[in-house]
Amino acid sequence: MQDDKNLSEINIEDQKIIDNKELSFWEALIPVIILMGLLAYNIFYADGAWLGDYSNQYILLMGGAIAAGVGFFNKVSIQTMIAEVWENWKSVFVPIMILFLVGALAGTWLVSGIIPAMVYYGLQVLSPEIFLPASVIIAAIISIATGSSWTTSATVGIALVGIGSALGIPSGMIAGAVISGAYFGDKMSPLSDTTNLAPAMAGTDLFTHIKYMAYTTVPTIFVTLIVFAILSGTIDTTGSADVSNLLTSIKNTFHISPMLFIVPAVVIAMILLKTKPLIALGTGVVLAAVFAFIFQGDVLDALNESRFQSIINSVLTDTQIQTDNEKLTELFSAGGMNGMLWTIFLIVCAMVFGGVMDAIGALAKLTKALLSIATSVFGLFTSTVVSCLGLNVIASDQYLALVIPGKMFKQAYEDKGLAPENLSRTLEDSGTVTSVLIPWNTCGAYQSGVLGVGVGEYALYAVFNWLSPFTTLLFAAFRIKIRQLTTK
Repeated sequence: MQDDKNLSEINIEDQKIIDNKELSFWEALIPVIILMGLLAYNIFYADGAWLGDYSNQYILLMGGAIAAGVGFFNKVSIQTMIAEVWENWKSVFVPIMILFLVGALAGTWLVSGIIPAMVYYGLQVLSPEIFLPASVIIAAIISIATGSSWTTSATVGIALVGIGSALGIPSGMIAGAVISGAYFGDKMSPLSDTTNLAPAMAGTDLFTHIKYMAYTTVPTIFVTLIVFAILSGTIDTTGSADVSNLLTSIKNTFHISPMLFIVPAVVIAMILLKTKPLIALGTGVVLAAVFAFIFQGDVLDALNESRFQSIINSVLTDTQIQTDNEKLTELFSAGGMNGMLWTIFLIVCAMVFGGVMDAIGALAKLTKALLSIATSVFGLFTSTVVSCLGLNVIASDQYLALVIPGKMFKQAYEDKGLAPENLSRTLEDSGTVTSVLIPWNTCGAYQSGVLGVGVGEYALYAVFNWLSPFTTLLFAAFRIKIRQLTTK
């Protein structure tokens, strides 16, 4: 889920882990195997359209129904399952409202000229040769300051995708760079809720956790920057030679002024001042609407509606600004709140599957099975990583991917004589960052919906996110910075 304490407002530290002694390991695995099989068939053989545009959502509901059948067989009441699903739905209410507002923000920031202005000035500053590593750094700085990868993507992330697309850089690469930087900042920021949650679960303090996490996180982000620097030197951009034409086209369509940056500056300032995100993003929508009336009267008139109606349409439905450049016309489009419905439905269905799996005791059973085979120190770290990855897939929730392994593995780390910061670091290296690589996880669904880039397009380029678990295992294998509780 999202990575900002203000954004989440969820006290998940008290999450109860349901254990069902009637349930066997293989029974717990049945819904997972069937879900993975159906999703694989849909993705690899049916091109994602087996059951229509919402096929992944329907498959998640099927998985939930199968898990419910397993639960009935093992004496779990329908009331228990409904209650757990309802708790999951309540936990994503604020994220869903945020998604609606992000859709409205994208539409109003388009018609007000804010996004075009970001593209206009960005094209003059960010050349293709430095664009990708610069995107990582920019996203990292914003994410450290706000403590939120979600806020980073909804503000500078959208702008960077627009600028890079205009330069002819593949959108998957841009999204991967943005997400890599955003999740680095999210991990290292003391304002992030996952950065606070992981040490709370493991039993260490916040700043010990951040300091110890830097050992694996800093090398990983350096490798990520090197990869993107190499990619920047190898991609064949088509937009670099056409920048002057793009700038002219933007200038002919919109009234471009530095004054337009007042709106994003106000939104980011409100978030830094701990304003509730619904209020901050809502303010961004209202201010953008006002700026559209002030600066972009011609753009509103060209949409063939009254100016007020054009603003309302940009909030609710699809909007496309016609320019004299085909590339920019394709770029300057937004889906409003309506464009977020697919993502929201995916989150709702994922919460059904995760809630039922939790209610029948399957999540606890699978995690315990991993814990039981962790006989060595490296095996313990490996089991933690696999558990976090698995819960991101099965529970579709970033928080559960931290909470359940955190509670389950805490005693095992103590028994091995390992300091709790080993566990908290591993939780973040494998739970926090990999959530965005799962299309039906709330984080993957959010980032894909906001940036307009499919998880399958950016996953390979989200280098920091998939490299982090390997880094933490490498440190464990060679006993690098593995702190002991007592000197042996």
